[in-house]
Amino acid sequence: MKTGHLTLRGSQSLSSQPAQGAEPLVIIVDDDAAVREGLSELILSAGFRTVSFPSTGELLDAGALDSPGCLILDVRMPGASGLQLQNQLVQNGNRKPIIFLTGHGDIPMTVQAMKAGAVDFLTKPVRDQTLLDAVTAAIEADAAQRAEAAITKRSMECLETLTPRERAVLREVARGRLNKQIAFDFGISEVTVKLHRSNAMRKMHANSLGELIRAWEALPAEIRERRPE
Repeated sequence: MKTGHLTLRGSQSLSSQPAQGAEPLVIIVDDDAAVREGLSELILSAGFRTVSFPSTGELLDAGALDSPGCLILDVRMPGASGLQLQNQLVQNGNRKPIIFLTGHGDIPMTVQAMKAGAVDFLTKPVRDQTLLDAVTAAIEADAAQRAEAAITKRSMECLETLTPRERAVLREVARGRLNKQIAFDFGISEVTVKLHRSNAMRKMHANSLGELIRAWEALPAEIRERRPE
């Protein structure tokens, strides 16, 4: 691995999903073997799975980034730093929660990491409970993000089954417009609007208007804002 350069290889495809129900994995990256061993023992004692690497390059080679869980990163290491890895993950749309644990932190570094979405920025030595609290928060954040992504994926798949007119009606319903307003805009009858709305609810697996709107709101903003053709 070249110094300062990170490559996300095919085995870490950021769009792939881990097996359903996989246990969280706490990934430790630190070039100090004693620190890796101590952190691993602590994480294991709290009931979490863990794996450790001496560099960001070896982490990327291992293909562990798609696993549910979080990262504990040192900042300064041989090769690419923890902050460089965070930047690369952000650029590739990987929202994996990161806890920075370093003996060389400063305010600008902390601000940079937190602005990029780090769960916490801790300095060595750190209290065991402080680190475990951060790990718990990171794993909870990862679970919430994965649940949100699963809902979005299901909503996108359901949306693909709608006709263009059903999508158009769904968009207007989600905007809070009445059937008669939609009918007037589209030059169709209210009965036809109701039929399209009913079909949209069935195809989106919504049992109520509220569920239909929630399914719509789960879609990416660029999809919701796109005008029907």
